[in-house]
Order: sequence, then C-alpha cells, then structure tokens
Amino acid sequence: MTQTYHAVISGGGMVGLTLGLALARGGLKVAVVDALAPEAQTAERFDGRVSAVAFASCRMLKTLGLWPRLGPHAQPINDIVVTDGSVRHGASPFFLHFDHREIGAEPLGHLIENRHLRMALLAAAAECPGLTLIAPDEVVGAAPGERETLVALKSGLRLGAPVCLAAEGRASPLREAAGIKLIKWDYRQDGVVTTVEHERPHQGIAQEFFLPGGPFAILPMVGNRSSLVWTERRETARALLALGEAAFTQELQARFGDYLGAARPVGPRWSYPLGLQMARSYIAPRLALVGDAAHGIHPIAGQGLNLGLRDVAALAEVLIEARRRGADIGNESVLARYQRWRRFDNLTLALAMDALNRLFANDFGPLRLARDVGLSIVSRIAPARAMFMRHAGGAVGLTDESLPRLLRGEAI
Repeated sequence: MTQTYHAVISGGGMVGLTLGLALARGGLKVAVVDALAPEAQTAERFDGRVSAVAFASCRMLKTLGLWPRLGPHAQPINDIVVTDGSVRHGASPFFLHFDHREIGAEPLGHLIENRHLRMALLAAAAECPGLTLIAPDEVVGAAPGERETLVALKSGLRLGAPVCLAAEGRASPLREAAGIKLIKWDYRQDGVVTTVEHERPHQGIAQEFFLPGGPFAILPMVGNRSSLVWTERRETARALLALGEAAFTQELQARFGDYLGAARPVGPRWSYPLGLQMARSYIAPRLALVGDAAHGIHPIAGQGLNLGLRDVAALAEVLIEARRRGADIGNESVLARYQRWRRFDNLTLALAMDALNRLFANDFGPLRLARDVGLSIVSRIAPARAMFMRHAGGAVGLTDESLPRLLRGEAI
C-alpha cells in the first residue's frame, strides 16, 4: 500500500526537520525520511560543529516552539570583530567591529552546537501530530506523475505526495536523479573544527581573523568555551589533524593568543572540505531542493545553515498558502515562486563569500593595504555597519518578495 502525505522530505538533518515542522505546524501531513537513526544524529562524536544562527533564524525557531529546548544551550553573539592578518606582518591595526546594540536589543545571533539543534528538532518532531519521521530508511526513487509523486524507500515502503522536497545535503541523490546540473568549484581548503576551553569569559564576542590560508574563527559557546573553525590549505589542514595532542595545542595557542587567558583544545577534532556549489535550478517536476541540496557556500561568515533556514521559511510559506487556496502544491507555478524568492539571495551571498575568501587569502602587499583601508572605512560608517549586520542577520529581503513571515517571528 502507498501511504499518502501532502509532502515527503528526503533528509532529516537540521534543515529537513525544520522544514517538516514548519509544514506540519501549518496543517500539512508530512513524512521526513532519513538514512540515520535519531540516536546516531545526536551522538557527541557525530558532528563537532556549532552553528551561528542569525537573529532572524532564531525568530523562526522560537515561532516553531523550539526555543525552550534550545535556550539553555544557546550563546548570544553580542559583537563580531573582524581582523586582517599576514604571515609577515602579523595582525593588521585595522579591524571591523559589529556591535548588536547598533541595530537593537536583539543579539546578532546565537551559537548553538549542532547536536543540541538536532536533539531539539527530534524531540519536537516526536510531539508533532502532523509529522512522521521514518528513520533509518532512505529514498531510492521518486517518480513524478500528473497529480503526485510516488516515492520508493529502501525498506520497500511506498509514499505518495503532491511534492517531494530534497534536503539531502550537497550530494543530493534526488537532485542527481532529476538531472539538475551544478556550478561548483573546490577551494582546496579544509576547515578544522574543535572546542577550546579558556580561562577568561568571552563576553559573547566572536572573532574572525583572516590569514592567507583562510579564516581563523573563534566562536563563543556557553561557558568559558569557544568553537574554533580553523581554515587552512588542504595539505596544512591534514598535517594539523595528524599532530599529537601536545603539538596541536602548541600550534593552536600560537594563533589563538592569550586574550582569553590560557586556552586548550578539548574533545575531538574534525575536518571538512570546503567548496562552492549552486544548483542551476531549485525545482524539477514535483520536486524542490532546499538547503545544501540547492547551494553550498564557503563558511567564512557562518551563513550556510542560515541560508537553508531562509529556504525553509520561504518554501513553507509558499506551500502552506497554496494548499489553503486549494492549489496543487506540487505544481510548477507554485514551486517556481519558491525558486524566485530564494535563488537571488543565495547566489548573491555565495558570490560575496567567495570574493571575501579570495580577497583575504591573498597576501599581495598593495591588495592587503586596500582591504585594510576598506575595513577601516566601513568601521567608521555606522549606517554601513548596520546594513551589513541586518543582511547577515537575515532580516532584509533581497528579492521582490517580502521577508517570509517565519523570519519575522510570525506564524504562517
């Protein structure tokens, strides 16, 4: 027998589960299919990363009822300090300081460990009557028809829905099966991630120090802890991962400095290859791509998850409104509205992050001077700083559509 839903989501990660909750809260009957069992996703060693959740994304998580579980694990980001650096010259005297008080009382965002995000999402999904999580299992095929898509699972289950939504990450099988091509390139950089304990409190200040090998980010976590995202050229990153504990600590302290007192790494290290990719289309017959299945960007400003959550807010609003007016929610015209709403924003930010990475990874003297002057100019102009903060916070619509309601903190 075929089990019938309004939407089937392939991929139950942070973006896929958030989308499932948003749709179910809006009255749709949703199935979320994921290859991993829930306990595997929340294991401490599964993913050591933290996510910088922008303030508009936080509004959405609060509106979806997730904040009571997330609040105790969420570290407010009060300030962001951006500094240029050089192998020969050390830190530049020019820096850019973003202070959340310039745009309101709301923090610029919150740092939340990915495993706590997953735990909150899984707990909320278990309590949501309109959402069915099917895991571990995986989608092995989706056949779009005139009125619905028939989705086949590895277990043998068959699901039917007007629309299938791919939230499977960068290597999305449904995107590949639909023949959607990618624009992509490899940065030949890896991000090394670990958690650091330090003596003094960080005051909710995130530091981004640009070096020729890539950005070195110190992101505040709950307590006297910070998440370190250390981007290096691939060969250097692999050598760092291979170091013993004492040698790695020495290398880390040389870059971390002593502004927070003595610092030491705690817990495992992870490494992730960095690249850019953009799907040429976000939609196919009765299929829409969301999150990393549609776009993957450089993590230079921590915007990857936020772009996915903006996709969620737009797609949920499009589908819920279409169903309320009696439209076929898998129709091309409905899905095309979602694509128009999101593609320009995603492409603009992806290219901006690509340009920043290339600009700051270059140690050429005149270019270094020009970018330092640029940092100094922006740092002195309050309206420019405010504009950057609002865009980074996801509170500014970049298309002809208004900002999705969930990002304004409003239920759909």
